[in-house]
Amino acid sequence: MLDSRTKHYLHCCLFVSFIFLFEILSGGLKFDKSVYEINPWVRYGYLGASVLYFLRFIAFLSLPQVLFNFIGLTFYNAFPDKVILKGSPLLAPFVCFRVVTRGDFPHLVRTNVNRNKNKCIDAGLENFLIQVVTDKPIGLEQDKRVQEIVVPTTYRTKTGALFKARALQYCLEDDVNILNDTDWLVHLDEETILTENSVRGILNFVMDGKHQFGQGLITYANEEVVNWITTLADTFRVTDDMGKLKFQFRMFHKPLFSWKGSFVVTQVGAERAVSFDNGIDGSIAEDCFFAMRAYEKGYSFNFIEGEMWEKSPFTLWDFIQQRKRWLQGIFLVVHSKQIPFKNKILLAISCYSWMTMPLSLSNLVLASRYPIPCNPLVDFLCAFIGAVNMYMFIFGVIKSFTIYRIGLARYMLCLVAAFFVIPFNMVIENIAVIWGVFGRKHAFYVVNKNLKPAVVI
Repeated sequence: MLDSRTKHYLHCCLFVSFIFLFEILSGGLKFDKSVYEINPWVRYGYLGASVLYFLRFIAFLSLPQVLFNFIGLTFYNAFPDKVILKGSPLLAPFVCFRVVTRGDFPHLVRTNVNRNKNKCIDAGLENFLIQVVTDKPIGLEQDKRVQEIVVPTTYRTKTGALFKARALQYCLEDDVNILNDTDWLVHLDEETILTENSVRGILNFVMDGKHQFGQGLITYANEEVVNWITTLADTFRVTDDMGKLKFQFRMFHKPLFSWKGSFVVTQVGAERAVSFDNGIDGSIAEDCFFAMRAYEKGYSFNFIEGEMWEKSPFTLWDFIQQRKRWLQGIFLVVHSKQIPFKNKILLAISCYSWMTMPLSLSNLVLASRYPIPCNPLVDFLCAFIGAVNMYMFIFGVIKSFTIYRIGLARYMLCLVAAFFVIPFNMVIENIAVIWGVFGRKHAFYVVNKNLKPAVVI
């Protein structure tokens, strides 16, 4: 059995080898110098050459996050050992696990609340509460460790925040909040499942107390896989957590590219100071808006060890709707006057990289049919961007599945399938981008995570 450090070194060797091979096969490292003899201004005309160069350089909008992913995946151990508690759970501060739901899937919520409560007890956590905040009554069996809060239909925030932001803000109101400023909150989605490692990681984080906000890894391929296509597509997000997210929090302790809305750990006093009451523009991607506000106020962030489990969307329709809402929500954050530009510059670059994806992907066809001479560094970096993004699907599979759990044949099939999912993901993301850019920006689509029969491959 390989130890974690050996696994990490092997992953780094595979990563660098994959990039080098991709550079050669894609022409990032050019051995044929004939392309430099082309005069694009003569061959394609000034308009045609200008368009080709514009499309080539627009791909560089994704370079910052690609560099963060590359550094994060190589600089930090990508296969950490089991999380070890650094102190007694009996001495930990009070922790509240807060789940926000519309209440459309009460059985799912009740099942996961019970699982998560037992997992906390198994991990040795004593001072905790699981709080379910819902628009519709669920009928939880409440005890000293489970509380159900129903948001009144008459409740309005000061700025008119809606959807999940409204529910989160309701819990922070003086006449509703039961927590002290020194207590801690762990935000979960209704389908999120805790693991003992994540509970230990949270305990280490809150007992350390150096940072007011934290976040960790979420994986999507645990237990029953409902839709293999969307699950393999989400392996990219797993790698993004281990790369970009981990690097920005471990190195800079700032949400330079924002964060996710689940596996979010906050100190109550800091969360109340930042607030989720950010108007309609802060209600579509409330997690992103909150992170940028916290960044502006100078709060500190860190990465939390351990992982939590979630499910990928069960249908392609939900997958598209999910991506569309994220894009629109981040777009509204980037263009909000409430957040200084200096705090969202990398987020803005990332957002416009996403929005211009249809244009940058056109290089896959145009670069071979209409070659243009570029500086060798430009060619190298373009191929580097493509290589890192492709490897993220491979690493996501490696991180999400184990041979022990699914068997060698199925494991190899998943690795191969990751390559075939990349074109699918490109198509889906492009549909979401076009729809997101031209569609209505203030709609909040809720993805159905109520378990259904598995889609077999």
